[in-house]
Amino acid sequence: MIKSMTGYGGAKGTSGKLEISVEVKSVNNRYLDCTIKIPRVYTAFEEPLKSIVQKNVSRGKVDVFVSIDSQSADDIEVKVNHPLIKSYITALQEIAWINEISSEIRVTDLTRFPDILQATKREVDTVQISEDIGNILQQALIDFNEMRACEGEKMGRDIEGRLGEIEKLMTLVEEISPRSVEEYRSKLLTRMNEVLQTAGIDEVRILTEAAIFADRIAVNEEIVRLRSHIEQLRELIMSTEPVGRKIDFLIQEFNREANTIGSKGNDAQMSKVIVDLKAEIEKIREHAQNIE
Repeated sequence: MIKSMTGYGGAKGTSGKLEISVEVKSVNNRYLDCTIKIPRVYTAFEEPLKSIVQKNVSRGKVDVFVSIDSQSADDIEVKVNHPLIKSYITALQEIAWINEISSEIRVTDLTRFPDILQATKREVDTVQISEDIGNILQQALIDFNEMRACEGEKMGRDIEGRLGEIEKLMTLVEEISPRSVEEYRSKLLTRMNEVLQTAGIDEVRILTEAAIFADRIAVNEEIVRLRSHIEQLRELIMSTEPVGRKIDFLIQEFNREANTIGSKGNDAQMSKVIVDLKAEIEKIREHAQNIE
């Protein structure tokens, strides 16, 4: 079943003591345009994450939001420089002995000296974090694709209904076209009678003119092509592959045949049917703009 290009999905997980949240959003776009928004310290993970998206999405503007909460992680380690402390203590005791002053040394006094305490960031396993973020993104994409498939199913049902309406309108076109020829022949005969009055009317000429007119307004070829396009479209909306571009091209062919039929029509009833036909095609085209 076809998928919509618009959708949303999200997932949460952890990597060690890091809490990770991933959201995926997308809107219509002619091609795939993927943007990864992740904390700057993890920007090296962008390309691997884009590769995961590309394997799951073929078209649309996709934004991936990755948030990483490290508040609960013990990622800061404080080290004590013991050799330096001993040097400071020796120096302080020497100052006290030489100047005959009290040599009471407290821990808080020592911490005021530079480089006694050193806070460093613990080393993290970037490979594991990248893998964990990728797994959470995969879960978000599953949710994302389920929503797109649900929207695609709704669009597919609506398109199928409109194809049924188009088929009904095509039947009307087939019924109206022969009547137009008969009406043209009748009007032509009436005019000839009015002009020639008592003079003889050339029936062969009347038949020839009617035949030329019938050939000019014949829509058989267009109807055959339209029915073929309908069958192709029905096959496409049942496909599990991305078919948005193919449907968009096929709808152009629908419009081309409808325009040709409209140019051949020469009465009010046919014009109304063509307007209704093009309206249904336009509604399908709107759906096609949102199909992956």
